[in-house]
Amino acid sequence: MLPSHDMAYLNERAIGHSVSAEANMTCVLLRDFALPPGFDRSQSDLLLRLNPGYPDVAPDMWWFDPAVKRADGQTIPATEVVEQHLGRRWQRWSRHFTNGQWNSGIDGLESYLALIRRELGRCAPGDAG
Repeated sequence: MLPSHDMAYLNERAIGHSVSAEANMTCVLLRDFALPPGFDRSQSDLLLRLNPGYPDVAPDMWWFDPAVKRADGQTIPATEVVEQHLGRRWQRWSRHFTNGQWNSGIDGLESYLALIRRELGRCAPGDAG
């Protein structure tokens, strides 16, 4: 269900994962995804839901279970919605690519996870910007 370069990336990095289908989406579950300092936990399960047509169609949003909150208690914008997927309750991080930010034929899970890590770092307390 995933392109071979994405499977190779996950397997080479020994990233604990599972891939399944739900509601016509490819679901990639990354267990115990490491979070940067500044959150209320050091890890959480990360769910990526990939649209039909991925990787030509850019991914959109990601989900955490358990929910990820800032250690200082401040709200992280666009993370308040909880959704049911794969029989679990997930905190949705509503983030979207702008036109031209996702490059079909070049980008994949490696670049998407790098974007997620950058956004987590940006949202952590003490970030300079």
